[in-house]
This record gives sequence, structure tokens and C-alpha cells, in this order.
Amino acid sequence: MNNEPVIQCRDLTHGYGKRLIYEHLSFDVPRGRILGLLGKNGTGKTTTINLLSGYLKPRGGQCLVFGEDVQAMPPHLRRRIGLLIEGHVQYTFMNIEQIERFYAQFYPRWNRDAYYELMRRLQVAPGQRISRMSCGQRSQVALGLILAQDPELLILDDFSLGLDPGYRRLFVDYLSDYARSGGKTVFLTSHIIQDMERLIDDCIILDYGRILVQSPVRELLGTLRRFTCTVPDGYEWTADDPELYHPSVLHGRAEGYTFLPEEELTLRLATRHVPCRDLACEPVTNLEDAFIGLTGKY
Repeated sequence: MNNEPVIQCRDLTHGYGKRLIYEHLSFDVPRGRILGLLGKNGTGKTTTINLLSGYLKPRGGQCLVFGEDVQAMPPHLRRRIGLLIEGHVQYTFMNIEQIERFYAQFYPRWNRDAYYELMRRLQVAPGQRISRMSCGQRSQVALGLILAQDPELLILDDFSLGLDPGYRRLFVDYLSDYARSGGKTVFLTSHIIQDMERLIDDCIILDYGRILVQSPVRELLGTLRRFTCTVPDGYEWTADDPELYHPSVLHGRAEGYTFLPEEELTLRLATRHVPCRDLACEPVTNLEDAFIGLTGKY
């Protein structure tokens, strides 16, 4: 089996006008894994999707998919990629049966059962016209069309856009089963981190201009800790340490996040002359808390 990563990004640099989104960004997406890209608004999630799809050309660096530069990818390789950009679906004058028959003509590995099974679970009527659907329903029609293409790689931007909690849960479970049973590779974004945690194997957490973490989710939640301690009234945290994430003080209680073991954290605080006592550490147990802890609340 080919063990080469499906996606390889090397030294990506991109921006808009004078604003630089990121510089020298590098990461891989292993074959057969589901990877979620997390970041606050403006950190470059959709920019990364557009670079991977070839819609944007980076100012510097290179995006490789299946070992080929996406800027010069031949059609037979593009056919192996299923792409969703924020739930967009064309030809809204058609109904869900008409659009399925239309798309089926272009894909030799078309799997209509995958499309209609998702429509059935979402309780979308076969003759329903797309123009009369909600934003969430249109998003799922687009996803159903992508799944029916039977792609090896799915690139999905804001995949649960417009869905209510019940349908989001249904689709996340369906996509998980579909991807894992078929050995698919998935690269996706979403603003709803609870959905991501239920679905993804690995995550990349973007800060402004850099990758904070690329890790399996279980490993991240097994090593990140929230720490608290008591500090003197009026104390302001001034100790600068890249391994202590977003330390803050409120009413004499300091808190922050770290990957350091408690013994090393104690030594680190003493070395930086932080006047703390009653130090306590607790594991971070969910992805949303990990995301906020590493990127900050605001």
C-alpha cells in the first residue's frame, strides 16, 4: 500500500493585499485519516481549502495532492477528489432525482446508493426542488453528490452548515461510517467543534499565522492540562513562556493551559518568579475546551 500522505503542504505562504494570512506553513494529511482544521475566524481555514483545491495560487510554497502539485493536476486525479465549498450546490432548478442523474454522467465510479441513502435519512422527498430547500438541506444535497462520486479524498469546508443539531448528529455519524468503511481520507473544517470531535481522528489548530498543534485528538486530550493557582491580590501575569498558553488572572486566581507535566510546570513557574500557591492541574477532556485553551477566549 502507498504510505505517502494524501495531502502535503510545504512552506505555504499566502495573504490578501498587504495582509499576510500565514507564512511557511507545512503539514501532511495521512492516507485513510479524518483530519479537522480548527481556527478562529480569519486564521486561514477557507484559504487553505481554496489552496488545496487549486482555486488560489499560494504566494509561496506548494500544495501536493496524491503527489501532484494542485496547480497542474491532471483531470484523472481531480476526479479522485470530492470538494465542498461552504455547502454550495449548482442547478437549483432541478429536483434531487434530476440532479443525481445529471451528475452521474460525469463520474465512472458513481454510487447512487450513497446519495439516496443520505437523502432517505434526511427525509428529503425525491421530487423536492432544490430551490425550495433550506440552506441546510441544500448543503446535504451537495454532500450527497460528493459521496456518490466515490472519491478517495474528501475536502469539506463548513460541512454541517445550516443543519439543526439532530441532522448534524445524523450526518456526522453517516460520514464517519462512509469514510471508515471505504478507507477514505477526509480534510474538513467546521465552526461546530462538537461535531468535529465526534468525527475526526486528527486535528490541526491554527493560530494567526502558524500551526499551534497537529495531533491525534486522543493524544491532544491526553496531554493538555488546565492549571490554576492562587496569586497575590493585584498581581498581573507578566511571565512570558511559549509553553504556557494564555495565562490570566481574575480575583486572585490564575489559570492557563500547558502540555508540561505538573512537576515541570511547578519548576517553570518558580523559575519565572510567579508567586503562586495551591497549584492544581486537571486534564482537558473535550476538544472545544482544548481549542479555547490553546487559542484564547477572545
